Amino acid sequence: MNCKRQRDDGENAEKGKKRKKREERVKLSPLLEDEDVKKGVKEAWSHRAQYSHGGLELDCHPFPHCIIRNFIQSDSFTENLQRELLDLNFHEKSNDLYKFNQSDDLKKRKEPHITGLRAALFGRFRSWLGEVLGVELEPTVDVSCAKYQYTDVLLCHDDELEGRRVAFILYLVPPWESSDGGTLDLFSTDDHFQPHSVVKSLVPSWNTLVLFEVSPVSFHQETLLLEWLNPLYLDVDYQSQVQQEFEDSSEIQLKNFLKEEKFKEVSEALRSTDVQWTKQGPPNRRCYEVASLVSFPQCVSACWELLCSEAFFLLLSNFTGLRLHYLSPSDEDEEEEKDQEDEEEREATGSSGDTPSANKNNKEPSTPLCVGELRRWAHGSYTLLHDGDASKAEYALDLLLPLSCPDWQTEFGGFTSYVANEEDEELLMVYPEENSLALVYRDKETLKFVKHINHRSSTLPIGDSCRRAVYDFSFVYYE
Repeated sequence: MNCKRQRDDGENAEKGKKRKKREERVKLSPLLEDEDVKKGVKEAWSHRAQYSHGGLELDCHPFPHCIIRNFIQSDSFTENLQRELLDLNFHEKSNDLYKFNQSDDLKKRKEPHITGLRAALFGRFRSWLGEVLGVELEPTVDVSCAKYQYTDVLLCHDDELEGRRVAFILYLVPPWESSDGGTLDLFSTDDHFQPHSVVKSLVPSWNTLVLFEVSPVSFHQETLLLEWLNPLYLDVDYQSQVQQEFEDSSEIQLKNFLKEEKFKEVSEALRSTDVQWTKQGPPNRRCYEVASLVSFPQCVSACWELLCSEAFFLLLSNFTGLRLHYLSPSDEDEEEEKDQEDEEEREATGSSGDTPSANKNNKEPSTPLCVGELRRWAHGSYTLLHDGDASKAEYALDLLLPLSCPDWQTEFGGFTSYVANEEDEELLMVYPEENSLALVYRDKETLKFVKHINHRSSTLPIGDSCRRAVYDFSFVYYE
């Protein structure tokens, strides 16, 4: 019987020392160790602002990206790293989107300088990124080497894959000019979130690292959301918490939703006599007032546009898990990804057979759909259920954003009541609450009405009768 002798601790220690010698430790830019720089980058990134210090530049137009020059401190390390990379085996990658040569995954390489860089990227640099972004990044880091030669190309794409938060490029190129090609072109987007035009081109530069955020929200009308919303609700981790709570109960209220100054501005503007209000009827169906869109003050119109914007559709998708926009993820996306991977595998092996994705009907991107009203409620206002309501009921997401109701009491009425069809029991009651966004998902068996506002509401200690009113933005969004 053959038996391998177990190595004693001394031998294992010696082996460890030899292994460690094969890793050349790399020193990254001292800017990454500067606490003031870290704080500056974090603050600018969260507010989508500009920041620069030494060889570090952060810009958020058209989407957040950061340039770090002299990323590696040692010139000899960088030169040896380039030499090790060029000695790797490269495989040609070519399709409609790109043509270049790519190495295998660098996670398994044992070359000392590649190993040293990998350790820094997976460790110190990843930790720095997590602190700057204010999120906990997954431990997975994908890293490979791409070699571009004459006529090679990588066309417009978004880099978005499940779980990917940041993409980065470390350039190891000779002296380079924009006329040589190979620039990193950043695109603006149109109203449908499609790439529109190049607004910035970054020329490759030796030992320069470029990183940028990968997120469907980060470069799609992000400025609009930042201008209006409480920053808490733009935090991706908090959005996940909201989605979990919403999926558990099909409803949620998001307090202090708008920025305080924006909320006050809109509330005051609604009390203006310039807004035109029209009474809604007939009395056996409803009794409240709706504002005319053409009479909106500028800030009210801007808030309306926010709630109708595609950026807001995507935000609601993140809050609820519903697919309210064609850019929001769905189970079908995962199936299509798998079909694409299967197709690529068949092409690589030369096998034949039907491609599932080829047999699917191509779906046109759906246009976001919502309907909304800006309503005014006072003593005597209400809505009633009607016999025909059940036949018209649809799956939908209701949104309510009340304004000017700081002292509203439950006994006044004015709450939205959700009931099951042909049943008297109330499933849910949503009360007017100042600057609290209510989201409720209802099915075809759920109906709603607004409870009659009684005379007690007139006792509020507020001046004229117009100021006794409660206002709300009421929207319905459809998948």
